[in-house]
Amino acid sequence: ACRPRLLIADEPTTALDVTVQADVLALLERLVAERGMALLFVSHDLAVVSRMAQRALVLRQGRVVEEGPIARLLAAPQDPYTAELVRSARQLDAALEVS
Repeated sequence: ACRPRLLIADEPTTALDVTVQADVLALLERLVAERGMALLFVSHDLAVVSRMAQRALVLRQGRVVEEGPIARLLAAPQDPYTAELVRSARQLDAALEVS
């Protein structure tokens, strides 16, 4: 039986509706918990990242511009690119809630 120590999930929920997205995320969480493996989760969706990750890296043009606990990255980003990314994501979320 295959028992990987690392599961790489590259944009696993992109273009999925909310219900299917929730199912996929729950499956990933269950696999990680049951099998004791690490998860490398790649996503542009900060809401999903905040659910799935304890720590995050922010990349710009293939280079790490900031890393740390996801809560700190979202609450007090240190890098200007990260700050703009968080601000833009919040604006988009607010606009979607209104419509």
